[in-house]
Amino acid sequence: MNEPRRTPRGEARARAQRERILAAAQKCFVAHGFHAASMAQISETAQMSAGLIYRYFSSKNAIILAIIERQLQEAQHSIAALTSSSDLVTLMTELLENRHSSVVDVFNPVLYLEMSALADREPEVAAALANTDRMLRADMRRWLRQFTRTQGLTLAPKEIELRQLALQCFFEGLVVRSVRNPDLDPRVLAAGLEEFLRRLLPPPDLPESGR
Repeated sequence: MNEPRRTPRGEARARAQRERILAAAQKCFVAHGFHAASMAQISETAQMSAGLIYRYFSSKNAIILAIIERQLQEAQHSIAALTSSSDLVTLMTELLENRHSSVVDVFNPVLYLEMSALADREPEVAAALANTDRMLRADMRRWLRQFTRTQGLTLAPKEIELRQLALQCFFEGLVVRSVRNPDLDPRVLAAGLEEFLRRLLPPPDLPESGR
């Protein structure tokens, strides 16, 4: 993307335009799917010309890559803010409740599945998702190490890795469930998450053998 040097005011306007495009694109991708959503639809939803959109993004793939990068940053911020397993339950519940959101910095399960399917055919998207996955796994392992220490548990690196994988697999399964079962009661979801995490991350007064 080749753009002329901007003033601070121009930079702010450019950021606002990019966010407007990304929000419109995300809404179209969720509603119609990545391949069915056209640049014309994105243009109409954003209420700006296709030519202006191409000034910021060269293709739909470029838009997807920008959304992936934005969501990576938000996910890293959320993980860094976790202080307890209850925080994790709240975070995961909120993420799955946002299944219809078109806000760019909010995780959307439908878009997540769309991007995952797209990765099979688009190497750039596959690489971006792989990088995101690698970084978030590392962030979650760091959080697990810190959290288990506060709980008085000393876990070997392999045990941390296994628990992180179990947590990731559980969450990704919930993503699919949230799409297939959109009327899932948030209270039931939260209770299920709490039970799973109680067994995965037992408190100090619950022996490992009690899991």
